[in-house]
Parts: sequence; structure tokens; C-alpha cells
Amino acid sequence: MNNKRILVGMSGGIDSSATCIMLQRQGYEVVGVTMRTYDLPTHFSSPGQELPDEILKAQALAGKLGIEHHIADVRTDFKNIIIRYFIDEYMHGRTPNPCVMCNPLFKERILCEWADRTNCAQFATGHYCRLENRNGYFYLTAGDDTAKDQSYFLWKLPQEILKRMVFPLGGMTKAQVREYLIQQGFEAKARENESMEICFIDKDYREFLREHCPNIDETIGEGWFVDSKGVKLGLHKGFPYYTIGQRKGLGIALGEPAYVLKINPEKNTVMLGNAEQLQSFYMIVDNIQAVDMQELLHCEHLSVKIRYRSKPISCQIHLLEDHRLLVKFKTEASAITPGQSAVFYEGDRILGGGFITNQQGIKKIAEENKDKF
Repeated sequence: MNNKRILVGMSGGIDSSATCIMLQRQGYEVVGVTMRTYDLPTHFSSPGQELPDEILKAQALAGKLGIEHHIADVRTDFKNIIIRYFIDEYMHGRTPNPCVMCNPLFKERILCEWADRTNCAQFATGHYCRLENRNGYFYLTAGDDTAKDQSYFLWKLPQEILKRMVFPLGGMTKAQVREYLIQQGFEAKARENESMEICFIDKDYREFLREHCPNIDETIGEGWFVDSKGVKLGLHKGFPYYTIGQRKGLGIALGEPAYVLKINPEKNTVMLGNAEQLQSFYMIVDNIQAVDMQELLHCEHLSVKIRYRSKPISCQIHLLEDHRLLVKFKTEASAITPGQSAVFYEGDRILGGGFITNQQGIKKIAEENKDKF
């Protein structure tokens, strides 16, 4: 492998463009690859256009920089892996986070393969995070821009991939990246807007489910909103259309604000309640992955993020006999959502993560293990 050749995942956006320019200025021979994952009408700005806008932007930048560029048409795999996962989670009453699964199962795996194919020892992305090599392990750490930090999305990346990755933007803020592009003569790129949405959904995820599961309303159909005692409150449109903590768009008036507390896909019921009922001091997490499991289990200053935009919450953990983690929060957490990632940090450093699972029986489990904390 050539240590001076580096592959960059080019999305055509601000961050990956800055990454290419920065690495080239540092003396690397940059090779770009852009993945064609999922086509939406909004990705094509001109009639008759054969390639999505993001690929055309990446090609234009590669041409301007004089770098080798490739297109990886991975639409079939993306549909079979990521789209399938996204739909399956909702159909099982969970709320997916496709970006968390896309990185290890798809994007970074493909970048690793393309790095091998193009004789690149390393590959880089425009993520706002850092890597720390400690005692032979590679740890993801939060980027300097707390508003843009993307370490949460990458917790599932294995060591064999992390050891080849480079994150040039980890020590920069978004404003600094835009300023850097201006200084390098790419002002138009620096002024571009960025999308914060899921890359394969241009409207509402419910419409997406209907499009990919045309018979969803017939096979699942209406069910009952219930309260915490099981009393029927009214009809809902089908459990996949709701998420834990949801307040708006419920289509039912109860005289006070109501939130989704639980979803039961077997019974097609959606439990509603007040904001206080969303609070919990405990949660259960499964499918645990840690850099060093013993370090995670015995960390004295542990915190956990239960969704991307949430602040880390100080916590303690106990490994149950069934290999799930019981998490005890120092302060109450709200809207524990099955399907979402629980990512564990010591300061800015990720020690591991897992998926929030069904919280059924949590009170009994917490009581049985209260002496473990």
C-alpha cells in the first residue's frame, strides 16, 4: 500500500470537499470515490440529467484539483441493506437510526474496499470527530465543534476500519471549514447549504414506508391508543407511524398534551401519557460493542448519549446475565426509544455502545439489581 495515497469519500458537499483540498495541500496524492446510494428526484436539478448533483459536484472538484475520481454505484446493496433495515425497524415498533448502521455495514466498508482497490493505505471522510490511539486501541473522540460532532454515528466501526481512517476536520468548527474553503479559492463551495435530513427520504418517513410497503395500511391498519392502564383512548393509523416521545401529529385530543410512551407491534397499540411518564432513571441496552469491555464496565466517570442531539447523561452500568446492559442514570432521562443507539463516553472518548431495546420489565429488573450500583 502507498502511504502517500489516500482515498476520500466525496459526497460533493462542503466537508468532504474541504477534506480533499486539505489533504492535497498536505502533500497526499488524493483519490476520490463518490457512492451512488439512492436516487431521489431532488438529486437531479436539470431535465435529462444522468448523474445526481452530488456526483457532478464531486467530479467538478476532482477535475479542478486534478485528482483521480471514481463512482461506486452501490444502489442495489444500499437498498438491500440500509433501506431494508430502516423499514424492518419501524415494522417491529422501533425507531431506526440509519446513519449509525450505514457507517459500519456500508459506507466505511466500501471505502475500505476501494482503498485496497486503489492502493491507498488510508481513507478519509469529512466527519467532525477525532481518533485517539491508546494502548494499541483506536478510540473515537468528539470533534471540537460540539454542534457538529458526529462521533455518535460512528460507534459501531470496528478496529480494523478505524486504524485506517483519517478525520482532518476533527479539530475544526464548521465556520472554520467554510473560511478555509474561501481562503483556498473555493468561495462558492463555502457558501453552499447543507442537508440535515436522511439522505434517502425527501418527505415524511411515513410516506416512504407506504411507498416501499404498499400494503402496510391493509396488513397493519388502525389500532388503539391506550393509556398506561390499558384503557382505550381512540384509534391510531398503525403503530409504524409513531415514535417514542412523539407529541405532534397524533390525531387525538385528550384535553392535555399527550406523548407516545410505548409501542406494542404485536397488539398494534400505542400507549399515550404525559411528559412525566416519559422520564426514567433506568434503561436496558443490548448488542453491546466496546473497544475494551472491561474498561467500559469499570469506568468511574461514564456518560451516555441516547440520541444524536441529546447531551451526555452521567450513568452507571451493570452487565446482566443475558449480556444486556442495565443503565442507571444520575439524572432522569426522557423518551427512552428502542432502536436508537446508546453511546458511552468517558469525557470525549467513546468506550462503546449498543442499541436501546424493549424496556418491558425494566422496573423489576432495576429492583433486582439495585445493589449492583
